[in-house]
Amino acid sequence: MARIKAQRAFLILLGLFLAILPGAAAPGGELEKNKAVARRLFEEALCQGKWDVFQEIHTQDFVAHAGKRTASLAEDLDAAKGWQQAFPDGQCRVDQIVAEGDLVTVRWTGRGTNTGAGNGLPATGKPAEIYGITIFRVKDGKLAEEWGLIDTWGLMKQLGLASAPKQ
Repeated sequence: MARIKAQRAFLILLGLFLAILPGAAAPGGELEKNKAVARRLFEEALCQGKWDVFQEIHTQDFVAHAGKRTASLAEDLDAAKGWQQAFPDGQCRVDQIVAEGDLVTVRWTGRGTNTGAGNGLPATGKPAEIYGITIFRVKDGKLAEEWGLIDTWGLMKQLGLASAPKQ
């Protein structure tokens, strides 16, 4: 009987401990919803150009962190449209999604032919494939913040817009 009481006490304490851990105790269903909203950004908004979906799944005070500068929702949307202009046949693939707490990390691949001008790129007519990792903070089921890393150097080399550094 004492053993059963000790086990029950342990389980209660474990439950309380998990309940107070920030992010670690996020329900699995919430993590799956967070992953789904990040996947929607890539598969519907970016790949299909569904800009209404883009705006629907972001908070109004969304911030994208890009190196030393930040971008608002409107600026991020303009950049997304610019990539679509530069690569009208662009495709993207979600390679992996990992979620913990309110953060979702997406490892992705993008490919297309640079037949248009956009985001400062001239139309080169060359195909390219790039890789990236984007981390999102999700708030109330919407993307609230973003940090990203894209192989920009690799993209520029493939398009013939970058030469090897002088040694």
